[in-house]
Amino acid sequence: MKTHNLLPLVVSISILALSACSSSGGRYHLKNDRAPVNPPDLSKIENAQPRYEPYSRQGNKPYEVFNKQYRVLQTAKDYVEEGKASYYGAKFHGYHTSNGEVYDMYSMSAAHKTLPIPSYAKVTNLANRKSVIVRVNDRGPFHSNRIIDLSYAAAYKLGMLKHGVADVRVEAIHFDSPTQTYQGKTSKPKTTPIASGHFIQIVASKDRIKLSVIANQLKKKYKVSSRLKRADGLYKLQMGPISQTLLANELLESVRRNGYPQSYLVKTD
Repeated sequence: MKTHNLLPLVVSISILALSACSSSGGRYHLKNDRAPVNPPDLSKIENAQPRYEPYSRQGNKPYEVFNKQYRVLQTAKDYVEEGKASYYGAKFHGYHTSNGEVYDMYSMSAAHKTLPIPSYAKVTNLANRKSVIVRVNDRGPFHSNRIIDLSYAAAYKLGMLKHGVADVRVEAIHFDSPTQTYQGKTSKPKTTPIASGHFIQIVASKDRIKLSVIANQLKKKYKVSSRLKRADGLYKLQMGPISQTLLANELLESVRRNGYPQSYLVKTD
């Protein structure tokens, strides 16, 4: 894949912290970002389902990156912009976004420099007219000619993975109150719900070192983070979190076929 410069913000925003990072470059230089090795079937992933959400306490204050000041919009209402979109992938999968959530490259999410967090937006690829709906929960891209950074799944849906960038139209979806519902035509209700998160229980053992080795092997294979939970005198190795039920089930079946047949899903606690 052609390397492209993507600059999402993957830590909570703090003016002092970002200023320190901008002086040395830090993780905002995305030279080593990459696509996943074994992605699931992305054609089955749903659009984000727009709804009213209070803006987060994190990620909505004025901030500075690479010696440039940014001021977040007070509302997403009436926001429309055309420009270039990019996407970010495996390098940031599992890291925290600007509002403290975990970035899942297989979810329909996005990073934006000034839209309030969280907010929703319809993104249309102007070349092929394909559209997606994403939930904005991160900051970026900090590249002068790009207006939005999409998740890997959203970029796939827009047909822009080959080139890495695309000319798009971004239209914010705004709600004035919790009683409002989205009436758009591009986001159809599905039977598969978006879960708050799942982990896949892989194996339990008293040997923490052994489980750490297995965890590293699984991360290299599936590009999914993991955790060790202590319970009943054992360490439990669990992969995740995985935000969508459909993706969690697909990954579970793959794990079962590849050496861990007793694996099962557990809800985020």
